[in-house]
Amino acid sequence: MTHTDGTIELELAPIQQLTAAGNAANGLAPWRATGADPAFLCRIDRIAGGWYQLDLRIDVVSGRLSTPCLYVDYGQGFSEANKIEFAIDVGAGGAFDGDMVVMFPAPVVALRFDPTVMKAELRLANPRLRALGRVEAATRLFLDGLRSTTRLEARMAFILELMRRGLSNGARDVGDFLYAASRVHRHRSMDPLDYGRWLDTYGSLPGAPETAAGDHTQGSPLVSIVVPTYNPPARWLRRCIESVREQTYPHWELCIADDASPQPHVAQILAEYAQMDPRVRYVVRESNGHISQASNTALDMATGQYIALLDHDDELHPRALQEMVAGFMANPRWRMAYSDEDKMDDKGVRFDPYFKPDWNHDLLLSHNCVSHFGVYERALVESVGRFRTGYEGSQDWDLALRCVEQLDADQIGHVPHVLYHWRAIPGSTALAPGEKNYAHFAAMKTIQSHLDRVGRAAEVVEIPGHPGNYRVRNALPADAPLVSVVIATRDRLELLSMAVRGILQDTDYPELEVVIVDNGSVEPKTLAYLARVSQDARVRVVRHDQPFNYSALNNLGVANARGEVICLLNNDIEVSAPGWLKEMVSQALRPDIGAVGAMLYFPDGTIQHAGIVLGFNGVAVSAYGGRPKGWFGHMFRARLLQNYSAVTAACLVVRRSVYEQVGGLDESLAVAYNDVDFCLRIRALGYRNLWTPYAELVHHESASRGGDDAPEKRERFLREVDIMNQRWSDLLAQDPAYSPNLASGGDTFDYAFPPRHRLAPQESA
Repeated sequence: MTHTDGTIELELAPIQQLTAAGNAANGLAPWRATGADPAFLCRIDRIAGGWYQLDLRIDVVSGRLSTPCLYVDYGQGFSEANKIEFAIDVGAGGAFDGDMVVMFPAPVVALRFDPTVMKAELRLANPRLRALGRVEAATRLFLDGLRSTTRLEARMAFILELMRRGLSNGARDVGDFLYAASRVHRHRSMDPLDYGRWLDTYGSLPGAPETAAGDHTQGSPLVSIVVPTYNPPARWLRRCIESVREQTYPHWELCIADDASPQPHVAQILAEYAQMDPRVRYVVRESNGHISQASNTALDMATGQYIALLDHDDELHPRALQEMVAGFMANPRWRMAYSDEDKMDDKGVRFDPYFKPDWNHDLLLSHNCVSHFGVYERALVESVGRFRTGYEGSQDWDLALRCVEQLDADQIGHVPHVLYHWRAIPGSTALAPGEKNYAHFAAMKTIQSHLDRVGRAAEVVEIPGHPGNYRVRNALPADAPLVSVVIATRDRLELLSMAVRGILQDTDYPELEVVIVDNGSVEPKTLAYLARVSQDARVRVVRHDQPFNYSALNNLGVANARGEVICLLNNDIEVSAPGWLKEMVSQALRPDIGAVGAMLYFPDGTIQHAGIVLGFNGVAVSAYGGRPKGWFGHMFRARLLQNYSAVTAACLVVRRSVYEQVGGLDESLAVAYNDVDFCLRIRALGYRNLWTPYAELVHHESASRGGDDAPEKRERFLREVDIMNQRWSDLLAQDPAYSPNLASGGDTFDYAFPPRHRLAPQESA
């Protein structure tokens, strides 16, 4: 309904998980949300695209008003890709009466309003929209951005980032400024307030699978919790022990070895708890031997089937043991497992969660993603020689790597719940990983020791300014293999010549050839260039006068290539640093690695590709798409070597033997998702796909082919989507390289509201 003042009233009609809870009063209608996905359909006429002010007025009678959102239908139905979330969180007895700026990039056909993400009783007025001019919208966004931060340095960072984005995008008028403001808002979504709202809703693990581990029945495995102590503050030592005693799973023993702490309160507290609870056992060492020896002393007391590692000032979630044991019971092959974690300050406020992927071998060589909360089969820990002296500060990482060397991927589990709270206080590595300098060097020693044991010719390199995160740089063999760079093209000489020049002149690699597959170029200047460049002994041109089929073009190029290593490269790729191919080839030559992908940027410097996330906004999207260059990502993952389920073929390196083993690209996928399918078939053979941030290039994406707007292209795209859904439905439902606690729509690596709890046994990334 449009009012005389031009405002549009969104009349609400319940469509799911909502029941009327009485009669309306004072313009507020009472509704009861009966589930976690309540939704209204908004009765509207067609709404023009543009900027609007959305007015909301909602009272919370019971439950919680959390993360209301609009789903927008622009003519293709509702989807996660077109969802607008609002950072609103109000408890029972509270109310929200305010407005926010929204933008519809196209005419709106239908709107759906989801008022909350949990059961609640609410009283709400029909939302209203008021059209905004561009200047007013820009001003509102700017002021809202300032109000959303209270610290001066955060406000300054917002202003500087806004200016940087405006200038980098050539801002000339208010429209450009408005675009920049909206981009800054978009990339500031994961903040402590978001995690606070997430915790309020899901921190107690609502909706997590019920497990037999919670039953206090005979036969449940005993878990030995190993805690070395040395001078912990009394307050935190007590909280550590109490968090164990608060466990919902009762079959545990707490094995504490004090490393001759000079402070008398430590032994006094340990004796107090041992008297209070027979499951608490402790010993005081005669002399200080540091954390590895103390941990082994604690292990001497352990009798459980499983060993769990806990630091003396950290805490466990009350369901930590229950969830970990449940994971082992549901996955009998597991011999070690880890959970998600967060940090906790001295006031008990939790922040900075690490929502981890399932087992990710190469990420573990980039930073310690296993601790915390690590649980191991005790026989495994004993078989690898327990904790080693000389690795103090990284002794848990060293133990994990030695255990991993003895296991298959399906024997390493991940429980995707935040079960461990790492104490962030001054002097703690949780607060600043560089505070304990010895731990930094012990970590480098730990990784290098692993590389040496497995016979991998590689070195560990520091990442300046980011202790706790490392790069493993592989050595190329003395006789570097021939690399065949396959480029499919059609006309667009300015792009093709840029790509070829970057390979032949700007790439630092000793042995390479270029195979250009010409898909029917007709422009005289392009044909002349192809004739001229083919005179170079390193270049071969293959003609393919058939309708465009990306898979067929690349398969033809590989068939005409001579190299031991294949590089699939789009004709719109620009080389920006000479060492990209050395890095990618050095990784692709590892016998356990399949496809290797690169860090790709758009010409404006934002990220185009940093790995691929499956099942996001449908089939798959690039991780961190649209984030600025230098973006750290979730727990620095946008800057670390790691395994992804898939990487883009815009720049993909793979051994020829692997390419042929899987039969190349599937030619039934002519345009979309052929690279994702290719990578998943490689993965199904037991190889790990890899993404490296240390090979950086610029991608002028699809510049030579155009969009997919024509009806026949749309029909083809939908067919290819169906193929992917039929072939890879399980992986699209849960990508092992991406946490179920992270969003499946909107922006990658934002928090999921709600999380996608997994019930089936998991796979590794």
